Amino acid sequence: MADVPARPASIRSARPAAAAGRARNGTERGLWHRPALLNLISDLLTLAAAMALGWALVLWFLSRPLFPLRELVVLTNPAQVTEEQLDYAARLAVRGNFFTVDLEAVKATFEKLPWVRKAEVRRRWPDALELRLEEHDAVAYWTVSESGDARLVNRQGEVFIAASNADMPQFDGPQGSSGWLLARYAEFSGLLQPLGVRLVGLALSAREAWQLQLDNGMTIVLGREQEKSPLVERLQRFVAVWPRVQSEIDIEIKVADLRYPGGFALTPTDASVLQQPVAPAGRKGKQ
Repeated sequence: MADVPARPASIRSARPAAAAGRARNGTERGLWHRPALLNLISDLLTLAAAMALGWALVLWFLSRPLFPLRELVVLTNPAQVTEEQLDYAARLAVRGNFFTVDLEAVKATFEKLPWVRKAEVRRRWPDALELRLEEHDAVAYWTVSESGDARLVNRQGEVFIAASNADMPQFDGPQGSSGWLLARYAEFSGLLQPLGVRLVGLALSAREAWQLQLDNGMTIVLGREQEKSPLVERLQRFVAVWPRVQSEIDIEIKVADLRYPGGFALTPTDASVLQQPVAPAGRKGKQ
């Protein structure tokens, strides 16, 4: 009888060994087994650390009292801003040295001073700041604010807070209308020149009705702009006939109401005198 080969105690597969080999190969190809990549990352981290350290050293160096500011050079000759105000603003705003001073903060501080419309600040090596100021050029008074602050209007039609005792007209109107009043003031003043009077007050109501105050005490009520009877035409008509009317009635007039399409109504200063309507065109009807 032939001998039967003995059955092996266990059968080992070659597949696990192969898988293990592949795993070892994959591990060997990982990050820690790639020296070129590790060297690159190390170099980048070193460079970033060096740059951060260098920037910190620059900031530390600039913050040292090595470049102090010693002078403020005012390039313009202020007409309204005083030396005391400039000195106060400089002490309040200038912080740091030549390199670290905040120019925008200094500029904003000077622009808060009364009469300063714009400020320009620049560095002047090695220890100074240059200051150039543009002051407001006031042309009229504006309605006093609720807080009691005196307000003025400049040539650009802007309202600013400041005090003045100059001889200027008084403007009164809704918020944001100062530029409109300034333009109308120039127009109305030109139309009134033939009468030899000066426009000292101009008011605009919330309903856009106009009222003029003359230096002789007379108030001219123009009313609202109308397509059929523009303000300019009404005022021109009044200026054309007023000298003759004034010589004929010989009465001091307090109010001239021009809100009529064909004439105007007069209110005398003396209340005992009856109101005398004057209608050159003969047509009435209040606007």
